[in-house]
Amino acid sequence: MKKNIIYGVLTLLVLVTTSCKDYLDINTNPNSATSVSAQLVLPQAIVGTAALTSSYNNYGAHFGGYMANAGGFSGFGNLLNYNIVPGDYNGLWVSTYDNLQDYKYVIEQTAGVEGQSYFSATAKIMTVLQFQRLVDAFGDVPYTEALQGNANKTPKYDNAATIYQDLVVQLDAAIAEINGAKFPVALNSSSDPMFAGDMTRWKQFANTLKLRLLVRMSGVSALASVVTTKLAAIDRTLGFLTTDAIVNPGYTKQTNQQNPTWNTWGYTVAGALSNSSRIPTQFVYGFYKGQKLTDNGRGLVVFKNFASNGTPVNQLGNEANAPSVITSYSTWYTGTFSSASSISNSLGILKGPSMGQPIMLAAESLFLQAEAQLKGYIPGTFATTFDQGITQSFTYLYKDVTNAIGTGKNVTADVATYKTDNAASYLVNIGLATTAAERLEAIITQKYIALNMINSEEGWNEYRRTGFPKTNPVGNGYTNIASNKSNSTRPDKLPTRILYPSSEQSYNSANFKAVNQFADLIFWDPN
Repeated sequence: MKKNIIYGVLTLLVLVTTSCKDYLDINTNPNSATSVSAQLVLPQAIVGTAALTSSYNNYGAHFGGYMANAGGFSGFGNLLNYNIVPGDYNGLWVSTYDNLQDYKYVIEQTAGVEGQSYFSATAKIMTVLQFQRLVDAFGDVPYTEALQGNANKTPKYDNAATIYQDLVVQLDAAIAEINGAKFPVALNSSSDPMFAGDMTRWKQFANTLKLRLLVRMSGVSALASVVTTKLAAIDRTLGFLTTDAIVNPGYTKQTNQQNPTWNTWGYTVAGALSNSSRIPTQFVYGFYKGQKLTDNGRGLVVFKNFASNGTPVNQLGNEANAPSVITSYSTWYTGTFSSASSISNSLGILKGPSMGQPIMLAAESLFLQAEAQLKGYIPGTFATTFDQGITQSFTYLYKDVTNAIGTGKNVTADVATYKTDNAASYLVNIGLATTAAERLEAIITQKYIALNMINSEEGWNEYRRTGFPKTNPVGNGYTNIASNKSNSTRPDKLPTRILYPSSEQSYNSANFKAVNQFADLIFWDPN
């Protein structure tokens, strides 16, 4: 961890108000104030998590088969052959711990303070989310000794499985804190840019995070009794997320504070194309254009020039035949670019600069529930929940920047068409699956599709955990997730993880772990 961890979002907080303009400012300033109310830090921290969500999506998109190199670029190096080095993901580690430091500040400032339970519980829930992300990317990480600043500059690495189990305990405590709150100060749209103070949704989000943790642990035999016990005790009356968890503090082009995903893969504030070196993989595109499945409904809102077969796609690593991006267009933007000052809002993944940043989709919540139902952990009919997950994926992608279904879009009709167009496929019509393995494959494959360029790291996590969607390492780009320049020694030609950052190697060498990106597994990975 960094030699001197600072409170990353305590930026100019002497002057901060609760306006959108101010809490969109999440830059670090070491000369800023170090004491401020938790009510002002919490929204800054949530916005910081939203920015990191985009960063985790980028990492997952590269490794999980969603994103490839476009033509006309060289120097991809380690990305193409997976010979990653410790310095490659410093930012992901350091920024996540900075963000966690902000949540710790909120928790410490509200501990035992009458009326502050909602602020405390919310910070605890987001802390779980961020530690889960760290574990899934890096494995064992500093946890019990983390976030102590100068008091402990060399924190030990805790066992990843043990961290996961404690994260479940922390979620239980956060839900109990909300339920037991006495005369709580309410959150609102200024202090809570995700749920605008709806504490039922916060509890459902916590419950869904808990389900994610437990389902991910469910394949680890040593944790079977823990998973069974915790899932049996999960609050089914409370339920899980039924709507998308989206952060929007007032993203807008006008104040130079665009949505982070739009800013990375769409357009800059000045109207320039943000990135022209990346396009979709053939592997993911094949789930839309007929190579594996046909999905005209989602394909039309996700990929530029989908209808005319003009979408540039590539297999990662192919530098000889990689097509370039369409002039002035990100491949994931299906609106209209007329000029730098005239870029229309759209549907799909890149809706516009004022779109909210998804933290967790309702579709993912439903696919998690479907898997838990399939395995008998929670009651319910997995096939029904599976279908609801597909519908929710269409619903999110058909929404515009105002979160309303786009003009002329009919989710029900297009889902029905999707079912008909893939009438022989159990990946869409799960009733055709004849084994538990095929049913799980359908659930995870549909989750993979739903997470495309939104929460791609979760698609990558689930591939590593389950082996789905299926990949053929000797196949073409439509059937092989891996780069065609992969140096991986694994049968699937993929890495298993990223490496610990060079900052840890420099400042926490006593605890730094040397790992192999092709051999060392995250604890829930059976492969």
